[in-house]
Amino acid sequence: MNPETVVTVLCGLAILVGVAGTVIPVLPGSILIGLSLLAWAIWGGAATTGWVVFGIGMVFVAAGMAASAVLTGRKLKQHSIPGRSVVVGLVFGVVGMFIIPVVGLFVGFAAGLLLSELHRTRVLGTAVTSSWAALKATGLGMIVEFGLACLAGSTWVIGVWVAAAS
Repeated sequence: MNPETVVTVLCGLAILVGVAGTVIPVLPGSILIGLSLLAWAIWGGAATTGWVVFGIGMVFVAAGMAASAVLTGRKLKQHSIPGRSVVVGLVFGVVGMFIIPVVGLFVGFAAGLLLSELHRTRVLGTAVTSSWAALKATGLGMIVEFGLACLAGSTWVIGVWVAAAS
């Protein structure tokens, strides 16, 4: 195997991990995709095609990261959910990940968010409503970022085919 093939395979694997990382918060996400695209442009042996793929892919990566942050932040602000509740949810999510295999991250995040909101509002119904809104906002941001990460990965796949054909 030549070095360009090794770089291409490693970058492909890293892009797969990055795409998965947009929905599995423990894995690196969009940033890993961007770094992989850059590595492929530099060392993948695709010349101009590599840089075009990097540019287009980075537009998708940046748009996904920005859209995720903006959509999630806007929804949290609309429902007056403080950042502290999200941080508590994240901490519980990390703990849950070690207690309950596979789904612990999501269960822990939801439980921590609900407990933090219950502590803040002192009313179960309000806490459930605001927690549900935060979960939907987070999910929406993840879906948008995942879709754009898939587009960045697809751009790379097309670039690999174009580089192989030329």
